[in-house]
Amino acid sequence: MYLSFIFMGWLSIYEATYSETQFEIFDFSSKYGKQSIWILLSFLLIIIILAIDKKFYEQFSGVFYVVSLLSLVGLFIFGKNINGATSWYSFGSFAFQPAEFAKTATALAIANYLNERNQDLKKLNNQLKAFGIIMLPAILITLQPDPGSALVYGSLIIVLYQFGLPLYYLIIGTLAIILFIATLYFGFLNTLLVSALFISALFVYLNYKNKKFIRNNWLNFILVYLFTGLFIFSVDYVFNNIFEQRHRDRFNILLGKNVDDQGIGYNTAQSVITISSGGFNGKGFLQGDRTQGNFVPEQQTDYIFSVVGEEWGFLGTSLIVLLFVAFLLRILHVANRQKSTFSKVFAYSVMAIFLFHFTINIGMVLGLLPTIGIPLPFFSYGGSSLWGFTVLLFILIRLDADRVYEW
Repeated sequence: MYLSFIFMGWLSIYEATYSETQFEIFDFSSKYGKQSIWILLSFLLIIIILAIDKKFYEQFSGVFYVVSLLSLVGLFIFGKNINGATSWYSFGSFAFQPAEFAKTATALAIANYLNERNQDLKKLNNQLKAFGIIMLPAILITLQPDPGSALVYGSLIIVLYQFGLPLYYLIIGTLAIILFIATLYFGFLNTLLVSALFISALFVYLNYKNKKFIRNNWLNFILVYLFTGLFIFSVDYVFNNIFEQRHRDRFNILLGKNVDDQGIGYNTAQSVITISSGGFNGKGFLQGDRTQGNFVPEQQTDYIFSVVGEEWGFLGTSLIVLLFVAFLLRILHVANRQKSTFSKVFAYSVMAIFLFHFTINIGMVLGLLPTIGIPLPFFSYGGSSLWGFTVLLFILIRLDADRVYEW
């Protein structure tokens, strides 16, 4: 399946960057030519990963994590600013994005930590340490600023739930996201009023079930009101002072508060039109007039799925979605059969990262989610992205090859 993704990804990049004056397959000055080099080098990377003993990844997970943090910190001194974010090291014509590899290092680190703590995430101290391992690289990436890449690390918190993290963390996180979006859409006062009514109704219901509930939990009742109100009140400050203008614009467009198909929303609008123009069967290989006309800027990167939509239609996009679903289910199967805690945690982390990238990228290209710069695994143009996903996947394959069985 890896080879299928690599081939279809390269073919999509070729379609997106093809021109009649530059059409040679082995033209290594072109983007598809450079992608060919990165693909060939990725096979060498795979050989190295599979040749290394499984225990190496566990024993040196801490070293990988520290090195990844140092590489992220180094960006603030030696990094190159590209598209408003200092996320790259530049070496001539080659650029390296450490955030793509920090995901693997963080997954290894959290797997090693939970392995040492024997999955004991009921204790607050262990919870804070696990959150710290995940959030530290996310914070460094956010400061670049690259909040889109930083959001990927949030998917690892779901992995913690699988290994003992109390459910209320996920409930609080989900409610926080809902309140954040609701406040942006309905405004501060409306969201505060509806939230107060909902909380009151919930406590009345719980008191109906247990007549002494409010009497025994009146302090918690007040605290829930207080923290909910403070969170809703903070949304405007966070949105207007921490988010950059481009991020605010994208949220406003998604929420229908600002229709700007010629400005910040141009890429998404053109992507949706390009996909829909492909119809059921698509226009055929190199026959997409919108793709060849560069209607979607930088279509070979985050919006690569729109190429498939135009030239291969509903059938082609459905095939890729089904292949990704099968790919994710296969990773889930591999995760469930692991007996080593380290391997199991890492496998679930791989599943979470791929799922996040796939869901967010497809949703972004279809205009269902805001544009946050999330590549489609193995499809989007870029060596760092390709190698990062390759390393992530084949370390899992190496761990699975030596999985520990219980007899």
